[in-house]
Amino acid sequence: MKLRRSFSSQQLIFALGLSLSLAALTGAHGQDRLVTRTNQVQQGKIVGVSNGTVQIQIGAGTIGIPLASVHSVAMEAPAEFATGKAAYEAGDSAKALASIKTVAEKFRGLPTPWAQEAAGLLGDIYVALNKLPEAEAAYVAFQKAYGGAGGSIQTDVGLARIAFSKKEYAKAKEKLEPITAKALEEKNPAPAAAASYSQAFFTLGQIQEAEQDYVSALENYLRTVTLFYHDKVAVAGAKERADALRKTHQVSVP
Repeated sequence: MKLRRSFSSQQLIFALGLSLSLAALTGAHGQDRLVTRTNQVQQGKIVGVSNGTVQIQIGAGTIGIPLASVHSVAMEAPAEFATGKAAYEAGDSAKALASIKTVAEKFRGLPTPWAQEAAGLLGDIYVALNKLPEAEAAYVAFQKAYGGAGGSIQTDVGLARIAFSKKEYAKAKEKLEPITAKALEEKNPAPAAAASYSQAFFTLGQIQEAEQDYVSALENYLRTVTLFYHDKVAVAGAKERADALRKTHQVSVP
């Protein structure tokens, strides 16, 4: 039985061309992709945001595109983002800080979900570490970079958490109560706001517990756990405090 087959020169040329085309497509697919507001497309490796420009490495050189002119970016999150987020959610804020700070400061302003999340998460990590001036600076920078509706909510929740840490309860509640009222009106919160709602209800519960309004505190802890469960750290904290309230003060929600 003949197992070998000879190929014509035309077939070999076609196969070689197909292989080169596939390789080129694979390389292009692995690149970051930036689209400007005038629909111009630029591909390369995005290495950071500096002085208001997105820095893109193309071959041996780097070009800068004004951040204000960028419409969208397709880029995978750096490995440090997943590492830092996992550490934060595991309760190791000290470990999370280095990774998230690197990502937030290097890519702040880039219009991608992970860059926005990293910028806001940096403030949350500083709050967890009780580094309140650094947290406030991080939230202000976050608001400047991502000042849309979701960004404004996250900034206000972050500043409320700082006020709570300073025992400025009235100031914290003034920021939180409009946010929690809005959250209760929405059936399906937008992804940009969902995690902030979790933090808002948890922080409001902490304030109410500090004011010895245990029933209201328990109610907001349970809302965090059952309705607004999009932030793992807030949910874990709310569950712990809800269990403690039931055990220590024998409270329940009517």
